Amino acid sequence: MTLALLGLYLAVTGVLLPRRLAGSTRLQTRPTLGAALWLALMASFTVALVLAAHHALEPAAHEPAGLLGLLPHLEPAGPVVPHTHGWWLPAAAGALLALALAAVGARAGRARRRHRAVLDVVAVRDRRWGALVLEHAHPTIYCLPGRRSRVVLSRGALRLLDERQLAAAVAHEHGHIRGRHHLFRLPADTFALLLGPLPLARLGRSEVALLLEMAADDAALAKVSRGELASALCALATSGPAPGGSLGAASTGVLTRVRRLARPGGGRRRQLAGWLAVSALPVLPYLLACAPHP
Repeated sequence: MTLALLGLYLAVTGVLLPRRLAGSTRLQTRPTLGAALWLALMASFTVALVLAAHHALEPAAHEPAGLLGLLPHLEPAGPVVPHTHGWWLPAAAGALLALALAAVGARAGRARRRHRAVLDVVAVRDRRWGALVLEHAHPTIYCLPGRRSRVVLSRGALRLLDERQLAAAVAHEHGHIRGRHHLFRLPADTFALLLGPLPLARLGRSEVALLLEMAADDAALAKVSRGELASALCALATSGPAPGGSLGAASTGVLTRVRRLARPGGGRRRQLAGWLAVSALPVLPYLLACAPHP
């Protein structure tokens, strides 16, 4: 029964829900919460997968009732063995996941450090924009997040954009830096590296990236108008992807973001309830597998 519940949960969170949530305009109205939801689904799927493996390898260790055991009117069919765990499998899985997360983070950190070292040599600081300016004709604007963050403009971007468009693009990049969006992307990138073909991994990685761009757009709207930001995104849309380890203003989902900017802004209703639900998601598989009998 427990394995069947966990298998159903894995199918729902790994395949069905991601296909329903991808491109959701509801999540786009609160993009930071939406990105957190995708990460919580990944964490919940991982917990369920580890618990399913644990129950498959040690089926006689215990016979919990899962969520059914929380219902007071249901009684177990037979005698229940005391609920004990052999924690070697969850501990080993947690250690491997931590190592994978650290490896992906270290690789991204090395790429940012190398790129930052090059920028500090070849770029010129522009005090007006608080950014480094590259002598390059191709228009591009991006940031290198982290403890020694940088916002980078190319000379082509300075020629292409007017003052308000530049202010919008720079504010967007500062939104990435203040929001520490690279830390949101780290677990999504790690999950995609480990379980790439899974819809939750494939769609989740791209959706997290898009929602974080929208969150940075929202941060920029505190300083510029929607029209100024949308025009800057359209002008920079041909700039191509940002360098490795960086976050670019127009590198992800420009058309979707411009359409979103054209819609009326979303409210902040039920934000607390949403964050509580997201926080509870990683615990749900444990309740399915290990909730005690009443």
